[in-house]
Amino acid sequence: MRGLLLCAGAVSFLTGTSAAARSETSPTVGAEAARGRWQTIDDRTGRPRALVTVRIENGELKGHIERIYSRPDEDPDPVCGACKGWRHGRKVVGMEILWGFHVRGDRWVGGRVLDPENGKEYRGKVWLEDSDTLKLRGYWGPFHRTQTWRRLKPTSDPGLAMRKDAPGSGGEQP
Repeated sequence: MRGLLLCAGAVSFLTGTSAAARSETSPTVGAEAARGRWQTIDDRTGRPRALVTVRIENGELKGHIERIYSRPDEDPDPVCGACKGWRHGRKVVGMEILWGFHVRGDRWVGGRVLDPENGKEYRGKVWLEDSDTLKLRGYWGPFHRTQTWRRLKPTSDPGLAMRKDAPGSGGEQP
């Protein structure tokens, strides 16, 4: 690892690119850590609400809903009835809800966030509080709301234990 860092430093020196200049255009090590599967938490109940996969494509942070943890009174495969335009009536699972974020230091800024429950888009900012805690702040005018997402560990998916085909459940398909 040390050799890799020295090599990167040498390339930076030889090309005349400073670390500060690179951090404005390409993800830093800390910013790269935003990749992964994140569990959103319902503000009202404090329970897991959705599983979001966050990825980086061409230097842009994006995220889509991989899974919804439906409440008993909800459709298990909802559509975005409140969304406007081409998203209206589309399934929420698979829907991109984060896009347009670019790195600035250790944060992702300048992007948009979609709340599929109300169909509204917000300006946003994303950062990691620690390796397993992502903060997402959505802005509406001078107001903002911050959500805390938890990194999903392979063994911590609460919905997995309820599936009949989950490993170790006895319901595996041959």
